[in-house]
Amino acid sequence: MTKEKSSLRIALVCNTAWAIYTYRRGLLRMLTERGAQVTIIAPRDRTFEPLMEMGCRCVELPVASKGTDPRDDLKTLAALYREYRATRPHIVFHYTIKPNIYGSLAAMLARVPSIAVTTGLGYVFIQKSRTAQVAKRLYRFAFRFPREIWFLNQDDHAAFVHENLLAHPDRARRLHGEGVDLDEFAFEPLPVREDFVFILIGRLLWDKGVAEYVEAARRLKARFPHARFQLLGPVGVDNPSAISRTDVAQWEAENIVEYLGEAHDVRPLVAAADCVVLPSYREGVPRTLMEASAMGRPIVATDVPGCREVVAHGENGLLCEVKSADSLAQALERMMTLPAEERAAMAQRGREKVAREFDEKNVVERYKGTIHAITGISL
Repeated sequence: MTKEKSSLRIALVCNTAWAIYTYRRGLLRMLTERGAQVTIIAPRDRTFEPLMEMGCRCVELPVASKGTDPRDDLKTLAALYREYRATRPHIVFHYTIKPNIYGSLAAMLARVPSIAVTTGLGYVFIQKSRTAQVAKRLYRFAFRFPREIWFLNQDDHAAFVHENLLAHPDRARRLHGEGVDLDEFAFEPLPVREDFVFILIGRLLWDKGVAEYVEAARRLKARFPHARFQLLGPVGVDNPSAISRTDVAQWEAENIVEYLGEAHDVRPLVAAADCVVLPSYREGVPRTLMEASAMGRPIVATDVPGCREVVAHGENGLLCEVKSADSLAQALERMMTLPAEERAAMAQRGREKVAREFDEKNVVERYKGTIHAITGISL
């Protein structure tokens, strides 16, 4: 007998509530509309209020994303264990490194089924530090316990297999990105004007290739006065690779970039740009690029895991070498000097690719199927 769906209790755990609100609204809408009790467990930020307005319960979680003090991590583990014991969710989805590791352990201790979603490997697979090595050992131990482990791209899955981090390789699943709402991110024709606007959107981290972007901008502005280079996203975030507001202020003082701060709604800023840029060192499947392509913006990105899932070189954008300001500058110049009709064709192909491969509706169906398979509850 199928259980009543109104009794379904689901928790989503992340190192920022903002990421759950920004990237998984379609999932949250589906769950709350169908009567599920949804709990968001994350550090408190400005998105707690809109999440609660959607019908979610929000629980503040202590997570030291930048920290390496085991005492802080034990606080995260203990807080999650207490929450799971008290509320007995039918299933928990963990996102990002520390929730993946300590949440998986807490769920096992509380005897609650969990899914680990690796949204991108970040510093653990970019850096060769002792901290990264410890994180891999923790992954290897904690990933014995989730019912399934979801990877957003093939490269991340292969990296875990190569490093022997999966005790149960048969539990690995591929989720082709987290999807984009094609109605919300509707196609917009490219602007017609003298200026050419590039925009980099995301948390301002060195690992996102911001330094290479600024250096490429510095070189190109000298030769192309009509080129503008924008940065959109939070500075000084809780991440080992965070860029400070002082760094950004220096670039502004040199008249290299325009810093746009943060935006609740990125769509007007994407629509006002000619090209979206992400010179990242590694990604899961970057939401900003899916949204940009959905809106018909050509992309320049690095040829790295995640970015190459979204960008087909020469079709809907251009790929460049990672950590190379030279290669990035060449790609940006090529994009800027393409005939307008070629950029328009790229824009159209980008929209078609996202509609074909990254429609959020397919991702939501995947969650529904997994929830039913594990809990026996239909949505």
